Amino acid sequence: MNSYQENPVVQQRKWWILIAVSMFTFMSTLDGSIVNIALPTISSDMGVPMNQAEWVVSVYLMIVCACLLLFGKVGDSWGKIKVFRLGMLIFIIGSLLCGFNHSLAFLLFARVVQAIGAFVSLGSIAGPGLGGVILAHFSWPFIFWINVPVGILTMIAGEKVLPKDITMSHDSIDKNGFVLFSIAIISFFGGIFLGQERGFLTWLPLLLVGIALVAFIVFLRVEARVSKPLITFGIFRNKIFTMSLITALLIFSANFFVNVVIPFYLQSARGLTPSVAGMLMMVFPLMMVIGSPLSGYLTDRVGPENLVLAGLALLSITQLMYMFMNQHTPIWYYVIATAIMGLGNSLFQSPNNTMVMSSVTKENLGVAGSLNSFARNLGMVLGISLATTILYAAMSQAYGKHVTTYIAGRADIFAYGMKITFFGAFLLCITALFLTVWRIYKQGGRKKTL
Repeated sequence: MNSYQENPVVQQRKWWILIAVSMFTFMSTLDGSIVNIALPTISSDMGVPMNQAEWVVSVYLMIVCACLLLFGKVGDSWGKIKVFRLGMLIFIIGSLLCGFNHSLAFLLFARVVQAIGAFVSLGSIAGPGLGGVILAHFSWPFIFWINVPVGILTMIAGEKVLPKDITMSHDSIDKNGFVLFSIAIISFFGGIFLGQERGFLTWLPLLLVGIALVAFIVFLRVEARVSKPLITFGIFRNKIFTMSLITALLIFSANFFVNVVIPFYLQSARGLTPSVAGMLMMVFPLMMVIGSPLSGYLTDRVGPENLVLAGLALLSITQLMYMFMNQHTPIWYYVIATAIMGLGNSLFQSPNNTMVMSSVTKENLGVAGSLNSFARNLGMVLGISLATTILYAAMSQAYGKHVTTYIAGRADIFAYGMKITFFGAFLLCITALFLTVWRIYKQGGRKKTL
């Protein structure tokens, strides 16, 4: 058989195959965000400041960013289904290890294992809400352990229904490019997170950022010489595609400003339980569930450009609304702001993906899809690093000394830092809006409605 479409057995099992793949995809993307709601609990339980607890989220996304492009190439060479099965096994092992409350260092190691197995998006947006539900009844290790039985069931189902690989290129893997790219990603964000704690002008953060810059420059030179590069840089000559990708990166960064700050706002500043905070944060994914089908329906009728513009405008409004929240703001105000954010994301994401993929030629669709996924995950870890850097800097200014955690009894200090942080998120959203207006103008204006 030259394709799965020609295989009658595969066609008979297609819905079971979809369920098995979706279960694992949901778990792996879920773990990029589910931990956010548990960060105040983890910080308190382990006795570590807020900035160190944030590593539990950021290290996962950093490793995913470092490995995403590599495993796309490995899947093409060795077989996507073989790599998918291996990823499931590694992810389950990592999830099991994450639940053992030994130390922060051990938890970070387990998150690295988990991230290597994850092939990163419903899971990422539903994470905080589902995490709150779990925390209402169990301790935080169950956020990770819940993956183990679900993962085992997924593996068993996969063994039964997943077909064998029929397309393997056996192309050589750009190992040098991967090593250099990984060093650049991990060193750069490692330097930022350490800079928050030690100071950005101290020797270790400066050294790590310097290593990242050198590694990236060497990476560019290596990629220009290899026949099968990790990244095909020629696609970035397409300015429309590049602007679309940057827009996606900016919006996913802004989304993670919310994922980082809101759990501490609801639990630490407002004194809500993790379960109540999680239920309030479920407003966002619920609006995504309602708005996404509507967005898909309207895309062909009013054009993706109109929906993307509307979505970006709503996201900008949301960040302005978040700026004016403090520890005394009515909960209904937060719910309305979060509902607008969910609707804005649903109007933006699917149509923007359509615009990204429609801006490239057929032979570049695979590369475009891979880079689109990378931009989303890079946006997440960039959002964490920017949000925490701005938050701690603003809190330090208000408090008069260096701050890297929530200060007990000083919700006013956190509220001030939150205001400045969401102003940064607003700037990201408004920049994405202007880029989209420019992109539409370069494409010759918005498409006519049908």
